[in-house]
Amino acid sequence: MSADGEVVDRLSTLDRFLPLWIGLAMAGGLLLGRTVPGIDDALSAVEVGGVSLPIAVGLLVMMYPVLAKVRYDRLDTVTADRRLLVASLALNWLVGPALMFALAWTMLPDLPAYRTGLIIVGLARCIAMVIIWNDLACGDREAAAVLVALNSVFQVVAFAGLGWFYLEALPRLLGLDGAALDISAWEIAASVLVFLGVPLLLGWLSRTYGERVRGREWYESAFLPRVGPWALIGLLFTIVVLFALQGEQVTDRPLDVARIALPLLVYFALMWGGGFVLGRLLGMSYARTTTLAFTAAGNNFELAIAVAIATFGVTSGQALAGVVGPLIEVPVLVALVYVSLALRDRFPHPDTDPVPSVQESAR
Repeated sequence: MSADGEVVDRLSTLDRFLPLWIGLAMAGGLLLGRTVPGIDDALSAVEVGGVSLPIAVGLLVMMYPVLAKVRYDRLDTVTADRRLLVASLALNWLVGPALMFALAWTMLPDLPAYRTGLIIVGLARCIAMVIIWNDLACGDREAAAVLVALNSVFQVVAFAGLGWFYLEALPRLLGLDGAALDISAWEIAASVLVFLGVPLLLGWLSRTYGERVRGREWYESAFLPRVGPWALIGLLFTIVVLFALQGEQVTDRPLDVARIALPLLVYFALMWGGGFVLGRLLGMSYARTTTLAFTAAGNNFELAIAVAIATFGVTSGQALAGVVGPLIEVPVLVALVYVSLALRDRFPHPDTDPVPSVQESAR
């Protein structure tokens, strides 16, 4: 049996039908947003780091179990892999923003608000859901933690400057219409601190003190299987709330959503494919190649939406483009999880990668 077939056979019912549950969560969120009066105001009444409190809770619940599974004593093997670190930084901060800029201007030349929103999405690099996709595809969990943390630091430092470059300076240089982006480094740092720092700290504390008090065998065979399913539960909850908040905008403008979706589809496919090919050319293992691909393709949609809303308004075209981001990213990257698993046999020693999948850890 192929490696991907073996993994699929071991999935729980929740994991096996993940695309179905995600589809139902998206549809349920859109339905709630259309049929329950005032739900968007209620869900956005309290914010954490510029993001609705229910979404913030869902993201934290989603990320904690995966980060609790990380073997923090193995992180030095990742930080020593300079090929991986340099490749990730190049894909995320050189290729990704430039590709999204080119796609936005090529495919949406007549829609400046949506174009600006897509460029903001391209600037908001991986932080949250990418950890889930990486685990589902049996990627290197420790590498994912390091790359997400590394790119988050660059996000704090580079986001505002790259926003100015791609939205103002470069369009002006090329004789195009630009847009202004007003976002402070502190706002970005707050988002990173909440959505990465908190679950990362909790995951490290769980692993460190759980193993110290009860031992590694208890931690991995008893504790992790109990908390593991909450990652996907948190993911589904986040999707429901996200689409409930923006359901009316999405369903009222289907043609606009389709226009925004096309460059996003091309973007996710090219970034993931480029990362996968690059990892293979650099001679990386399946697990690290997969991690490189997903961290290149994933985006920090919560930051992109927060920036678009704060700068242009909740009903703006820029905000709608940010919302369509996860609408396309979620099903596309779920599909790419299965593509990754199907390609696993193409690697010389696919079963020697040291990191088990999220489902294997939760058996």
